[in-house]
Amino acid sequence: MWSGADRAIGVCMGDSQVTIKLTSDEALVLSHWLERLQMTDLSRVVDDPAVWAPIHRIAGTLDKTLPELFAPDYDQRLEAARQRLRLED
Repeated sequence: MWSGADRAIGVCMGDSQVTIKLTSDEALVLSHWLERLQMTDLSRVVDDPAVWAPIHRIAGTLDKTLPELFAPDYDQRLEAARQRLRLED
């Protein structure tokens, strides 16, 4: 489930649902980081295999909902999002 400039990830947990809200910048930066994480040997980074399924699910949800991932200027958009998030600290 996504909406507006703020993005929300809907994740079902048992009979309940958890929604995580992210700004577009947060979603883009997180998607990139998760992609890099998934390209590594997850077992060296995440010691509990139970965490792998939620990582893949969140990454997949972001991949399906972020058109920026396929933009020709993706690298520039990603760097701009990173800069804006760094300024918020």
